[in-house]
Order: sequence, then structure tokens, then C-alpha cells
Amino acid sequence: MRAAGLLKNSWRAALLPVTLIVLAQVAATVTQLESDTLASPFDIARAFVSIMADGSLLGATLDTLKAAAAGCILGVGAGSLLGIVLGLSRLADDALDLTIELLRPVPVVALIPVVMMLLGFGTEMEIVIIALGLLWPSVVLARAAVKEVEPRLMEVSDVLQLGFLARLTKIVLPAILPQLFMSLKLAAGYALVVAVTVEITANPRGLGYGIMMAQQALRPAEMFAYLIWIGAIGWLISLLLNSVQRAFFPVFVKGEGR
Repeated sequence: MRAAGLLKNSWRAALLPVTLIVLAQVAATVTQLESDTLASPFDIARAFVSIMADGSLLGATLDTLKAAAAGCILGVGAGSLLGIVLGLSRLADDALDLTIELLRPVPVVALIPVVMMLLGFGTEMEIVIIALGLLWPSVVLARAAVKEVEPRLMEVSDVLQLGFLARLTKIVLPAILPQLFMSLKLAAGYALVVAVTVEITANPRGLGYGIMMAQQALRPAEMFAYLIWIGAIGWLISLLLNSVQRAFFPVFVKGEGR
């Protein structure tokens, strides 16, 4: 019954995009579309097969995913650790609160020229930009999660006179792990966005660079093929992380549903 329900919902979800694709192809056929900026779904599909067959799409995908994954791990890891420290230490929280609030609103794209001056072009620069973009949101989410830990658990740790490391591993981390995973889910999608943005503006490799090359060569079908592929990758990452969340944090997932 559950499988039948999922299949029914999948058909409903696919109805709108399939309809739009059919209408776009009909419109392109009727108008005999020839454009340097638009392409029919059939031409996009043909361009997708072409760049997949010659290996350029897979190579660009690997470049983007490696940078996004590395930046995500660094940014979320460092940000979560700092957020936990701030949540456990009132002194550190008060000392760094103003600094965080001043740095957090700075758009990550504004940091590209600065990081590029330090590291030059390349994957290292892209990874650092992604990590910086994920750092402050991870700090805020981890700090909030620690402050929401059941007060009685913290009182128990005080009674037992647990040190910082023991309190972290035995009390705090088990309590906030679902929230940290939610932070990772949000960061994964954002990391892909930042990676593509950096590749469009500053790093001559990856999916973003592929989009730019297709646009500059006036190959709209190839450009849209890259765009659709990026959307598909983001969707697949979301499905994977949702599956992991259902497997390891089922209670938390039910709470989200409510």
C-alpha cells in the first residue's frame, strides 16, 4: 500500500514538469525555433547525450562535487564545533557574539576577490569560498541546538562534575545530533549553489564553467543541459540525505512531519 501511494504521489509530482516539457517542445516545433538563447527540449536532450558521451559532463560533475563536498565538510565541521563551544561557554559566546554578527551578513561572493588574491585560481580557492559560506550558518544552528538541550541533562553533567570533553561526548552531542544532521542537509544544497557560482565567476573548471563556455559559444541547448543536470544532482543529494535521515533519525523525521 505504501509503495502504491509513493508511486501515485510521484506521478502527481511529475505531471507539471512533463506538461511543461511537452508544451515547450510543441511551441518550438510550431515556431520552428532557431535561437542563440533558447533551445527546444529535444535539442537539450540531444546536447545532454553528447556531453555525457564525450565525458565532459562527468568530468565537470566530479570537479564540482569534490569541491562542494570538501567545502561542506570543512565549513559545517568548523562551524558546528565553534557553535557548540559558544553554546557551552557563556564567556566565549559574549566575547564573539558581536564579531559573528558583523561577519555573518557578508555575502560569500564578496569574498571571492579576497580569497583569489590569497590562493589564486583553482579548486583550493573554491573549497575555501564554500567553507566560508557555510561557516556562519553552521555556527548559528549548532549554538541554538546546544542551548535547547534539556536543562536537566546539563544539571546532571554539573552534578557529575564532567569536564568539557566528557560533557560534549556524553551529553551534548547525542542530544543535538539530529539538529547537526539537519544543518548538514541544508549545507549540502547550498554548497552546490556556491560551487557553481564560484566556477562561473572565478574557477575555470566544473559545471559552472561548463555553463559559461556553452553560453559564450552560443550553444543554448548545451547550456540548458548543464542547468538541468545541476538541478538533478541537487535533487539526488536531497533524496540521499533524506534516506539517511529516515534510517538514523526516524523520530526526528516524524517530528518534522508534524
